[in-house]
Amino acid sequence: MAYVITNKCLEEQYAQCVDVCPVDCIYPGYHEKKPFMVIDPKRCIDCDACLLVCPVGAIVATEKEDPEYAEINKRLSDSFRGNPAVAPRRHNSPPKREDNALIYP
Repeated sequence: MAYVITNKCLEEQYAQCVDVCPVDCIYPGYHEKKPFMVIDPKRCIDCDACLLVCPVGAIVATEKEDPEYAEINKRLSDSFRGNPAVAPRRHNSPPKREDNALIYP
């Protein structure tokens, strides 16, 4: 099983997860015409690193926790791989979406 980036990342793209991933399996791109990140389920080693740094809790540890976004991560990972890196936002920057809140201020 792979970790999954969920809808909470849509429009946020803090990108701290990219810096801590030991296998470089997190890629930026656009989903629904909005900035988003995905985890490549073929490369993810379930190490917890990304889960522990996402400021808005947009990452879940199992595909069962968000099957819809698990499928989206799976579907988009090949097309997002190789996209230009995004500059990480400060972890304590306010969320862009009103329905998100910082969990690691």
